[in-house]
Amino acid sequence: MTTEGSDTIEDGAGGKMPLLDHLVELRSRLLKSLMAVGLAFGVCLYFAREIFGVLVHPLVVAGQGKLIYTQLFEAFFVEIKVALFAAMMIAFPVIANQLWKFVAPGLYRKEKRALLPFLFATPVLFAVGASFAYFITIPIALKFLLGYQGEVGGVTQEALPSVGNYLSFVMQFIMAFGIAFLLPILLMLIERSGLVTRQQLISARRYMIVAAFAVAAVFTPPDILSQLLLAIPLVFLYEISIFAIWFTSRNRKTGAEEAPVEPLEEA
Repeated sequence: MTTEGSDTIEDGAGGKMPLLDHLVELRSRLLKSLMAVGLAFGVCLYFAREIFGVLVHPLVVAGQGKLIYTQLFEAFFVEIKVALFAAMMIAFPVIANQLWKFVAPGLYRKEKRALLPFLFATPVLFAVGASFAYFITIPIALKFLLGYQGEVGGVTQEALPSVGNYLSFVMQFIMAFGIAFLLPILLMLIERSGLVTRQQLISARRYMIVAAFAVAAVFTPPDILSQLLLAIPLVFLYEISIFAIWFTSRNRKTGAEEAPVEPLEEA
């Protein structure tokens, strides 16, 4: 979208939308997104204990069958956080759809065709990353961290995690891996926009490895195993992104070469 003057916005088809109408449209999309989150939150709050039971399952599998809460209101706020976390996950397709409906009128047809695959791939890759964290990373990290229980210098060392700390631990892993698995989409969009090239990404590989470990140090618990469980997939996803960029650019070139050339009209 491009702005002309102070009160009109030009859309992708060449039409003009008054700025006030544009703001009204934005408010409408935001309200629908908030309504979707609110409705999902109400349903998830009703099933908050069941949802938290699913999140607690890796802890039970790791051999820890007890959670405590040290403040009277902690368990209540944990259910609120669980419901909000689940509601955002459930309402994400609606939010993405509203965002697309707001942005799409300002795009040309070719731009829409280029962005649609990324729009559909975003929730899929996020779900893959969250599932990877839930089924693989979290159980490995819990087994490692709970392994410090036992006799230490004649004293019994026992883990008594609180519900709030455990929920933060699980949510941190799920969000970190879900966002990390969006790396290929981010790099492909940056390359498609012309900000970087595939050769530049290849030459920056060593810096990406350092950045992957820095990101893992920020978004995971301080133990080295948890950091490795995020840093290694990030490096792997970076390599996948480079291959995906090569593959898609090759297809674009092939499609451009095979496109029929329209004959020139005689004067």
